[in-house]
Amino acid sequence: MSFYSGIDLHSNNHVVVVIDEEDNKVVDKRIDNNLNITLELLAPYKEQIKAVAIESTFNWYWLVDGLMEHGYQVELVNTAAVKQYDGLKYSGDHQDAFHLAHLMRLGILPTGHIYPPEYRQVRDLLRRRRQLVKHASSHMISIQNQIWRSLGYRVNCVDIRKKTFTLPFESGSFLYHSAHTNLTILKALDKQIAIIEQQTLEAVELKDEFKLLTSVTGIGPILGLTIMLETGDINRFEAAGNYASYCRCVNSVRESNGKKKGTGNRKAGNKYLSWAFSEAAHFLVRFDAKAKRFYERKKQKRNGIVAIRAVAHKIARAVFHMLKNKQAFDIERVFS
Repeated sequence: MSFYSGIDLHSNNHVVVVIDEEDNKVVDKRIDNNLNITLELLAPYKEQIKAVAIESTFNWYWLVDGLMEHGYQVELVNTAAVKQYDGLKYSGDHQDAFHLAHLMRLGILPTGHIYPPEYRQVRDLLRRRRQLVKHASSHMISIQNQIWRSLGYRVNCVDIRKKTFTLPFESGSFLYHSAHTNLTILKALDKQIAIIEQQTLEAVELKDEFKLLTSVTGIGPILGLTIMLETGDINRFEAAGNYASYCRCVNSVRESNGKKKGTGNRKAGNKYLSWAFSEAAHFLVRFDAKAKRFYERKKQKRNGIVAIRAVAHKIARAVFHMLKNKQAFDIERVFS
């Protein structure tokens, strides 16, 4: 007899349910987040368990990797796509875990991609860089604004980052201490950002995919690494439209009879790829005449935000075909 397991994962505990081929529960227990306890609970059924379904929550790494290392087939559940009957009077953790196992038994469980652990750590390190860049930008803006409103002129970012830069305030004044705090943190963040960039470049084997990506006007080493690491295996996407949707580069409007009836889940997909392609679109529009003309046409019909997202959509589709077919970027085909 085959068994199917569903796990409802929380921050400090998880509910494990194991069912047979007739949806009878053979295990239904809440346990602490301890891999050894989980393995001990599943051990009597290991040979018969087809797979273990685990919710894609913020803390799934340890459980998924641990079960896979011990020989279990694991399915990472796309929680946003799991639907339950709206007429249910009661729903709880035990019912949710059972529902995951039930859907898996029926073969209709919506699942996500389990990113390889060896590259996941590098990908997460690069994500931390983006977080630090946002913090650094906020401190930079604080320094610029304080100088601007206090002295009436603006200092650009390049000058502030120079080693010879000194704050234009009287040393020891409140204005000086305020701006000096921002400047000190900014320098520390810039140092850590540079370290992360170096570590990432050294840790990742720069494959042909990276060379193809950086051949695109507007995609440099950081954006190229981001796209390569966040995309993973391009073959997991069936078509260019699926990849563009994953990159949040498609419209989420729902229409009927030519009228707008609502919007879909605009946040479904990868926010880091969305950011990367938006950044690439801004650079491409700045440095390529064909992309600029396409952007201006879209901007006249709608607005600048819609126009730049249209360019990002074009780049995302082009990147899919580049990685899929190992072909170099062709601006003529993208904006023909």
